[in-house]
Amino acid sequence: MRLPDFEAWAIFATVVERRSFTAAADALGLSKATVSKAVTRLEAHVGARLFHRTSRHLSLTETGRALADHAARILAEGTAAEESARDEASAPTGLVRLAAPMTFGLQHVAPVVAEFLAAHPGIAVDLHLSDARIDLVETGYDMALRIAALPDSSLLARRLTPITAHIVAAPAYLERHGRPRHPAELGEHACLCYANLPTPNLWRFVGPDGTEAMVRPDGPLRTNSGDAMLPALRAGLGVAVLPDFIVADDLATGRLEAILPGWSPPPVALHLVTPPGALRPARVEALIAHLLARFGGVRG
Repeated sequence: MRLPDFEAWAIFATVVERRSFTAAADALGLSKATVSKAVTRLEAHVGARLFHRTSRHLSLTETGRALADHAARILAEGTAAEESARDEASAPTGLVRLAAPMTFGLQHVAPVVAEFLAAHPGIAVDLHLSDARIDLVETGYDMALRIAALPDSSLLARRLTPITAHIVAAPAYLERHGRPRHPAELGEHACLCYANLPTPNLWRFVGPDGTEAMVRPDGPLRTNSGDAMLPALRAGLGVAVLPDFIVADDLATGRLEAILPGWSPPPVALHLVTPPGALRPARVEALIAHLLARFGGVRG
């Protein structure tokens, strides 16, 4: 039986991650020729080309895309096994890469990461804040915090806490345009839309008796940032659906009002998402444990 060429798989995964033979060689401390030979060797073993290569451009073939996740897992499992053995004899060290939503990340994640770093001086964290969903396997992130109703995927997800969303408008807007009594009436109102929803052009709501309603929102503003909607909301320019951690202060001060009592968007929650694979470095497990402890009961 011929064993898999694990070195070639790991080198292929690094080329995919770094998007360059030269960058992969630098990262691995190898010559570019060694990296190229390993990829050529792997292509011979699988019987197909893995990259389209020109002097200026490198891209994965269909076969390469199909095998990239497998290669990333092989590299991650091998790295984690070695680091786990080393970490048993010493405190965890190294870099952990974490992605989180922008506003929630600024308000909740950044302080928790600072607390974690103070308790683990040997660990560094690369914290990426963006409302855009990133591919953890392709980009090499160790974990992500996501606010969503997560679809089925190969990723591992742990539900941390529910996130409450409100249908809101400014009192001045409601005085001028009236207070809707049913979600269907939102189609007649100016709606401020959050672009990063799975279906930004379709709002869904669930009533107190489980009745569902849908509306196609239309209005003067569409943005990929919930915070960017607040000035327009406060100015009385429309209605929006936003999570509590963005609008809680405005609701408390009366600058915004929650409308359509009893109706709410489909439930979502904060999840901790990690790539597949049972073995993780101790530094990654340490941050996972810290996030689980801190966000298991965070206010949504």
